[in-house]
Amino acid sequence: MNRISVAQPTLNGNERKYVLDCIDSTWISSAGKYIGAFEEAFAQFCGVKHAIATNNGTTALHLALVALGLQSGDEVIIPTVTYIATANAVRYCGATPVLVDVQAETMNIDPAEIEGKITPRTKGIIPVHLYGHPAAMDAINAIARKHNLWVVEDAAEAHGAEVHGRKVGSLGTCATFSFFGNKIITTGEGGMVTTDDDELAERLRLFRGQGMDLKRRYWFPVVGYNYRMTNIEAALGLAQLENIEPALAFRRKLAGWYNEELTDLANDLVLPKQDPDTKHVYWMYTVLLKEGDAQRRDSVMKMMDEEGIETRPVFYPMHVLPPYLESTHYPVADTWSQRGINLPTHQGLSRSDVARIVSALRKALGK
Repeated sequence: MNRISVAQPTLNGNERKYVLDCIDSTWISSAGKYIGAFEEAFAQFCGVKHAIATNNGTTALHLALVALGLQSGDEVIIPTVTYIATANAVRYCGATPVLVDVQAETMNIDPAEIEGKITPRTKGIIPVHLYGHPAAMDAINAIARKHNLWVVEDAAEAHGAEVHGRKVGSLGTCATFSFFGNKIITTGEGGMVTTDDDELAERLRLFRGQGMDLKRRYWFPVVGYNYRMTNIEAALGLAQLENIEPALAFRRKLAGWYNEELTDLANDLVLPKQDPDTKHVYWMYTVLLKEGDAQRRDSVMKMMDEEGIETRPVFYPMHVLPPYLESTHYPVADTWSQRGINLPTHQGLSRSDVARIVSALRKALGK
């Protein structure tokens, strides 16, 4: 029986045409027409003035923090449930990531827990739109304004998600995206920073290109980084972006299939929720076992794997990982990390695939 992967890219548009154009023209490195075209199109998609392409999502985060002036001794508030890149980018600047528990229904940072973690050293907040559901940006931005903090949206997993009809990427001081191969759209590797702030955009471009003055070639007024995207990657990204609306529509349809197939397991699983006035894009359709521990969750995943179904566990929270280890208890985060499962979520799935996935899950649960 064919194996079902947890994620895979869909390359059914102009990807080959645009990449071959790069090769035929010999513009394959960090200059070429596709970089600017991809940046312009992505800025328009997010509803912002500027999009600055980078070579991956982690460097996008680091670049944003550098451009915002984050320094050693500063603090940044982040959710404890996230991919480790969120915390690492803060540490790259010599600053300290301050961890906050997450909301039970979305796994996003809990605004009610943020203010208690703010100190005189706090410079900003990084809400993560985890697994495709946007964070509670109204409440987060209100807290940031009250305490004069910047907000960097970590939108690595949430291309196209919305709050009150506005797309993520336009809801904070700036935002960062990832285009890794398992994301909603991909460049293979790659990232982007979006912002409406003209001065911030100029600093982002300065630091991205080794710190070379944007108007004076080979003059370097600052220590910068080589975080540039290649023309080939941007060509892939532009082709992917041309088909993002069908991709998003399919993921919402896929979530609907899962919801229907899992109806009879309501006593065993917590299914994904969508907050009012938001749009969930379901980068990963994620379920929570209502009972058990990590050992039971891992057993369920192992049994599904034996049935040819690849799954993923919810991220380990930062507070249990050696670089960021704390003795503090974060009850919601601990529950999700021990009992959460990402089910296969990509455009290559059919309705019959979903039925097979749920059948394997039902069997693993002993139903």
